[in-house]
Amino acid sequence: MPRTDLLLPILEGLQFSSRSTPTSQECLQNPNGESRAGGPSPVPAQGHDRRGALPWRPGSKPVLMVRGVMAQYCKWNFYYITILRDPVSRYLSEWRHVQRGATWKASLHVCDGRSPTTEELPSCYTGDDWSGCSLQEFMDCPYNLANNRQVRMLSDLSLVGCYNLSVMPEEQRNKVLLDSAKENLKRMAFFGLTEFQRKTQYLFEKTFNMNFISPFTQYNSTRASSVEIDKQTQQRIEALNFLDVELYDYAKDLFLQRYQYMRQKEHQEARRKRQEQRKILRAKQAHLREQGENSSSTDYTGNVERWRR
Repeated sequence: MPRTDLLLPILEGLQFSSRSTPTSQECLQNPNGESRAGGPSPVPAQGHDRRGALPWRPGSKPVLMVRGVMAQYCKWNFYYITILRDPVSRYLSEWRHVQRGATWKASLHVCDGRSPTTEELPSCYTGDDWSGCSLQEFMDCPYNLANNRQVRMLSDLSLVGCYNLSVMPEEQRNKVLLDSAKENLKRMAFFGLTEFQRKTQYLFEKTFNMNFISPFTQYNSTRASSVEIDKQTQQRIEALNFLDVELYDYAKDLFLQRYQYMRQKEHQEARRKRQEQRKILRAKQAHLREQGENSSSTDYTGNVERWRR
């Protein structure tokens, strides 16, 4: 059984209205009908064996996704999970992705019921995409959403006025976002780390009591690892993602605590089973000895009776 205080049931005991039941695909959409490709990954809590690869993106705030279609009509209970990655590697990976022409134009960035204005969230580039941008250009854009992306996607942006930076001082805003991201991460049913694939798989399987058909593979050679940067550039990326760096340190510590807890629990359970097996074996041996003694006594008594005749 999963450790209950490590799990966060988001939806429980939902009742259906008179309208028809939505499909599984509809249940995996947010209230606006958008695809959940960039959001937190829901895992059904009713024992469905979702074999295959885990979703790999950190999600937006959990509270947003329990409204609308899911909260009204979906019959599953959900646990929210995410995967975090080393901030420098993640930043470089996103830069290479953008460099190849990827955009997030379809993302509405809805917060408190509305998308940000162009003044609140200016674009880093003109034209259709930012393909071919250099790492220096990528780092120099002050509006780049790649900066501290993991903290922003795990925190409750409504606490800081969404994308309106004038609501509170920057230092206060950063603290609120980081605290919110840590709290949401701690309360998630499960989270893993890209840099610890085997441990991530182990924790997932133990938490949700299901097994993958093959072991996870730790790929140390990635697009991000192929980018050679000097120490100064690395420090610049760390400075741009200082909130993500602190969140990752917190996540790594919590992740290893959960891993050690599960390992200890597994060892204790194995020890208990061995003790139980030894107890059963001793009881069987004692029973066999007792049967042997009774058989010997019966045979001797029978022989004495025959000798008397």
